[in-house]
Amino acid sequence: MDYKEIKKLIDDMGESKIDELEIEFPEGIKISMKKNTKKEVVIAKEEIPTSVIEASAPMTVPVVTKKQENSLVNVENAENKVEENFKIIKSPMVGTFYASSSPDKDPYVKVGDKVKKGQVVCIVEAMKLMNEIESEFDGEIVEICVNNQDMVEYGTPLFKVR
Repeated sequence: MDYKEIKKLIDDMGESKIDELEIEFPEGIKISMKKNTKKEVVIAKEEIPTSVIEASAPMTVPVVTKKQENSLVNVENAENKVEENFKIIKSPMVGTFYASSSPDKDPYVKVGDKVKKGQVVCIVEAMKLMNEIESEFDGEIVEICVNNQDMVEYGTPLFKVR
């Protein structure tokens, strides 16, 4: 089966009312085509002999993007201003922020609390693992930058320390 034959199959599939087609040839070539509502054709081939030219139909892939440019700029600007007066404890990973070890317990730290280097200040849960986040320096908690159970990303400011 050569490129022209494969191209003809694709064209015929596109013009027909058939939504799905699977063909297995004696040479070991398997072709599976499926149309969706946008009239796209998907071809999957397995075990293609080396003498056959491989070809596939163009495919479109939906891309989902979040428009966060403004918010990212604001966070960076806020961090630059804050770092002049405060030290920032940032999230070392992506996960869920927890202020305490369990819902019925007091938070590890509150605004106004003094912290020492190495003291646990919160937990970030990542993939069902509870990761204790420790203060990187001594100081006083001036602000808690996220709410309990908020999703945080790598580098998200968690606490401002003076």
